[in-house]
Amino acid sequence: MPQSALPPSSAAAAAAADPEPSCSEDGAREMDDEDLVEDLLATVNSARAYADFRRTQRKECHNLLRWLQLVLPLLEELRDSTPRLTEDAYRRLTLLGRAFAAARRLLRSCNDGSKIFLALESEAVLGRFRTVYEKMNSALDGMPYEELGISDEVMEQVELMNAQLMRCKKRTDTQDIELSMDLMVILQNNKDDERNADRAILDRLASKLELQTLPDLRAETVAIKKLIKERNGQQEESTKQIVELLNKFKAIAGIDEKNVLGGEVFVTKSLDKCPSLMIPDDFLCPITLEIMTDPVIVASGQTYERRSIQRWLDSGERTCPKTRQPLAHLSLAPNYALKNLILQWCDKHKVELQRREPEPVAEQDERPKEDIPSLVEALSSIHSDVQRKAAKKIRVLSKESPENRALIAGNGGIPALIGLLAYPDKKVQENTVTSLLNLSIDQSNKIFITKGGAIPLIIEILRNGSAVGQENSAATLFSLSMLDENKVTIGTLGGIAPLVELLRNGTVRGKKDAATAIFNLILNQQNKVRATHAGIVPVLLKVIDDKNLGMVDEVLSIFLLLSSHAACLGEVGTTQFVEKLVQLIKEGTPKNQECALSVLLELGTKKQPLLVHALRFGLHEHLSKIAKTGTSRAQRKANSLIQLAKKCY
Repeated sequence: MPQSALPPSSAAAAAAADPEPSCSEDGAREMDDEDLVEDLLATVNSARAYADFRRTQRKECHNLLRWLQLVLPLLEELRDSTPRLTEDAYRRLTLLGRAFAAARRLLRSCNDGSKIFLALESEAVLGRFRTVYEKMNSALDGMPYEELGISDEVMEQVELMNAQLMRCKKRTDTQDIELSMDLMVILQNNKDDERNADRAILDRLASKLELQTLPDLRAETVAIKKLIKERNGQQEESTKQIVELLNKFKAIAGIDEKNVLGGEVFVTKSLDKCPSLMIPDDFLCPITLEIMTDPVIVASGQTYERRSIQRWLDSGERTCPKTRQPLAHLSLAPNYALKNLILQWCDKHKVELQRREPEPVAEQDERPKEDIPSLVEALSSIHSDVQRKAAKKIRVLSKESPENRALIAGNGGIPALIGLLAYPDKKVQENTVTSLLNLSIDQSNKIFITKGGAIPLIIEILRNGSAVGQENSAATLFSLSMLDENKVTIGTLGGIAPLVELLRNGTVRGKKDAATAIFNLILNQQNKVRATHAGIVPVLLKVIDDKNLGMVDEVLSIFLLLSSHAACLGEVGTTQFVEKLVQLIKEGTPKNQECALSVLLELGTKKQPLLVHALRFGLHEHLSKIAKTGTSRAQRKANSLIQLAKKCY
């Protein structure tokens, strides 16, 4: 994970772009009173110009904008009355200017920065908001309103806002646990060659980060390239993770481009020699961002490079990539007018278009196309061996493409597969539940699978199926539980206890699938209680000690959710567990330390004796060290624990 909210080079650039009003070291004023007030007004108004914030920070951005709006009347009265500023008033307004400049940098970052970067660093960004609040509060606390001639109405408004800032800066960071866990799972899991288990998580992440449409992904690509340039080769591991996630989002959106570090429009050497030459946007294919050589119009009226849109359609998509509108037909009409304009522009600017080889027909998949309607019909055959073969083929086909999944569902495949879940042959169960897992990556199919009565049958396979059947049943329950109503249904129908059992005795992959499903399910409050009653706490403690599993962070994320519920606190909040947390804080990886500190802070806030026990077990010296040298998130958690510890004595 990235270790700072803003790379050093980026921070320097931001500082250069936002000069802050200040006094010199000998106390001399660097600008006169009127210029200082005008500078403050200009900074606030420029900060208020940002409006399109990233979803993960949207709430904090709007809060900050509201507070900037509330302080405007103070500055406007100062501008209109032009009082002579005392040294104290000038100093406080200078501090306020620094806070405004920091606020503007932060709002700019949340307005046009990389969404993936801001999500990975969500807690660090929250820390930057707290810093801005502290700066504003410090500047306004003790502002000499009478000397400045400020009206009582404006003074009361600003003092009320300052009281809100005081409360806000004391508030502890509220991490989006679901987002953090999803990112952790996706970044740690390898590509699975048998099923689409991770697709549900990717879909949820893409939705939460608003990275589903081509324009959004194109803007994200530009933001990441800018971030990479600012980092100048530093933080390589973090950059690799960001690029990896972007490529995953592009893949599920149907964009055939893997290299964000390149990803530029294809141009020849003549363009390289003239970097200032701007290529008209209309000449670029929205999918590949390359100059089109064979532009075609689809049913929605949008134009694409023929090869790009054909790949999109061949993958089974039936929507316009840019608008997401359903396509009335799949015909591609040549856009001769645009092609002529492109050729004229290239001739004028001496740009040589890329010569493209025709698609190799002979190398295309030569396997005979399966008759999906016949296979779906075979699932209900009276002959068991016909059913077995059909279930196996449907499993493979449901993995391969969106087109296959649409055909399977459209031809009645979901109820036919649900009917086979109770089949006595464990291999048939395995193939059937895996097929439903693959089909469940499509949102509408989740609803059909649930309404068809599949959940209790999947839970039964989770209890008594083969090892692979149990693994994929857990993964299917996770996928279905993306819908909040299904979290309730799975919990009510008894799905928590067998997941806990799989976490206790399953295969390595089974335990990972169980942990991911349990985490998602206990986002529902009642399921936290169900998991505790099912004996999850001792199982988690056993898993956390198994170094071969490498699931410490996932387990601590589950503990963090359980710790937030009063009914579970008695089971989680034991001195034995606190000692385990302290051990991880002492010896664990940086990520282990972050997670362990988060859980300990949650427990210590609710039950002070647990924090006292941790301090007696040697926590304090490690807190001091992490507060200075740990990751940005770990430092904030350590400092919060240090402040909490002071109240214990």
